[in-house]
Amino acid sequence: MSTEQSRVSEHAATGERPAWVTDEVVARWCGLVRGDVTRRGGGAPEPVAATAPYDLAPVATVPACAPEDVASAVVTARDAQRAWAGTPFALRAEVVLAFHDLLLARQDQVLDLIQWETGKARYHAWQEVAQVATIARHYARRARHYLAPKRVRGMVPVLTKVREVRVPKGVVGIISPWNYPLYLGVGDVIPALVAGNAVVSKADSQTALTLLWTRRLMAEAGLPDDLWQIVTGSGPVVGSALVDNVDFVCFTGSTATGRAVAERAARRLIGASLELGGKNPLVVRADADVEAAVAGTIPAAFANSGQMCVHVERVYVHEEVYGAYRDALVRATNALRLGQGYDYASDLGPLVSPAQLASVEAHVGDAVAKGATVLAGGRARPDVGPLCYEPTVLEGVTRDMAVHGEETFGPVLSLYPFRTDDEAVALANQGTYGLSASIWSRDSRTAQRMALRIRSGSVNVNDGAMAAAGSVEAGMGGMGDSGLGRRHGAEGIRKYTESQTIAEQRLRPLGPSPKAPVSDFIRSTNRQLALLKRFRVR
Repeated sequence: MSTEQSRVSEHAATGERPAWVTDEVVARWCGLVRGDVTRRGGGAPEPVAATAPYDLAPVATVPACAPEDVASAVVTARDAQRAWAGTPFALRAEVVLAFHDLLLARQDQVLDLIQWETGKARYHAWQEVAQVATIARHYARRARHYLAPKRVRGMVPVLTKVREVRVPKGVVGIISPWNYPLYLGVGDVIPALVAGNAVVSKADSQTALTLLWTRRLMAEAGLPDDLWQIVTGSGPVVGSALVDNVDFVCFTGSTATGRAVAERAARRLIGASLELGGKNPLVVRADADVEAAVAGTIPAAFANSGQMCVHVERVYVHEEVYGAYRDALVRATNALRLGQGYDYASDLGPLVSPAQLASVEAHVGDAVAKGATVLAGGRARPDVGPLCYEPTVLEGVTRDMAVHGEETFGPVLSLYPFRTDDEAVALANQGTYGLSASIWSRDSRTAQRMALRIRSGSVNVNDGAMAAAGSVEAGMGGMGDSGLGRRHGAEGIRKYTESQTIAEQRLRPLGPSPKAPVSDFIRSTNRQLALLKRFRVR
């Protein structure tokens, strides 16, 4: 067993660099960055240098790519994809299942990396491992079914034989964010590969090491070397170059950047899948189990310190249970353990960057200045860590406050009372986002009917956020400003393919016979159409 495999978590719980992540180890990972970054000499872009949230010390430096490096990576991937597309599903599945096993066996390594690069609590890092393992197993077992050829009826019964088949897009570009570097960085790669594509991933500059570690693990599982390429560097440079060269792009990030990606993809007439921002609502009906609703709200609002696209930012509570829910929520929020370290002692960790901390402070400060009340939290905790911010609950938030309609992307929750279900639905549908929602009620039928009225890609009943997100057979994505397309399930792999129709005509070509008048063909066809309707054919 190598040093890299064996020396895991041999470091203090204060957040310093994991001892096993040596310069030698990082250099091996950086060798996976594709293109000509090591050969251009003085013309190379400035290397990527992130800052560790635990102590603001530099994370290991990673080389940066230029547009020509991205183009080179795509060419290399395209060459590898031709052979991979002809590889049987069973062999592709073997690679993914081997990766599944290696990921679970080596999870302590990637947990260290995720924590070092993002600062999140270790339990929240482990959730990424569990989700990626589930996705790998799911597509390894179900891809053949999702992509199976489909027989359909032809234009003329018996005489026309038609099949719809799925063929790979070619080279898929994946641009993933820092907040879930394993789940969002790799969870989209797996179905793209299983569908027969090559992938070029743009690693987020904050979390490049997590993706490079995973790429190395995938190679160990048997993935051909050139099939999954990693490029690094700034979004405007590397991300734009990626969209300019690939055959399909999968982007997860902000709505503003998603619009730019969509516009760039549209100019090339390539498809795009976009999971974007959210301002997700949670509704507590009068008949809800208040304690259960509070227990579900806490992880939905504060997991990963609120830095997740599906996290709850606004809670609408029926006036009859508002006081009981508010008081229980405040108690539960105050009981959360804020900290940092490579263990399971903390419920939430720091924010990812000084910019993220400043954004959260600005939203809370603006709300308080305009009259909102802080019921819990509401302040930074530099005594715990330089980027730590307390989980926060606000009351009395109004439309003129930034936190009311803008995505905070931090551990901040706002409470609002309501009187009727219609009012709750209207409040939940405020704004232009539509990613995730939650309804708490003992009346399942009523909650299900309410869910159909909420404009959101997923609605959780008696769960905060994870029931839908964790159901990998069901699609996950947004409506409105929250994006286009879905990950997970059938759509999560079919989006990486093109639908191709293969039609075979038996006996003779369709159309009039050259030996008979066209009018005879038309009369015959009209009679046929009438008979098909009469006998309910199609």
